[in-house]
Amino acid sequence: MSTHSKPGPGPIEQLIRKSVSDTLKPTELLIVNESYKHRHHAAMRDVSSTETHFRVTVVAEAFSGQSPIQWQRSIYALLKKEMAMEGGIHALTLVTKTPKEYEAALVAPKSDSRQEPAEAMR
Repeated sequence: MSTHSKPGPGPIEQLIRKSVSDTLKPTELLIVNESYKHRHHAAMRDVSSTETHFRVTVVAEAFSGQSPIQWQRSIYALLKKEMAMEGGIHALTLVTKTPKEYEAALVAPKSDSRQEPAEAMR
C-alpha cells in the first residue's frame, strides 16, 4: 500500500488563485497544472520549474457586460508578473464564462458524457 500523497498547489498556482480570487471574485475557479505534459518540449528542457503550463477556468459576474477578449485580457493583466518571471507561466489556457453562460453549459447536452463541465465549455 502506497503512502505517497499528491503534492499540494505550488507557489505559482497559489499566486494564480489569489490574484484571480481577490480581483474577480469568481463563483467557480478551477486551476489545473498541466506542466507535466510539456516537460519534453524543447523550450522546457532546461527549465526546472514544475509550474509552467496551466488550464484555468474562471466563472465570474465581473465578466458581465464585457467581451470575451476583455475577460481574457483582464486575466493576462493579473498574471503579467508570473508570466514574465524566470521559470514562471509559459502557457495559459483560459476558459472564461459569466455565471449565466456557465449554467447554460452545464445543462446543455454534451456529445461526450465523460467531459467535465469545464471541458464542455470550450
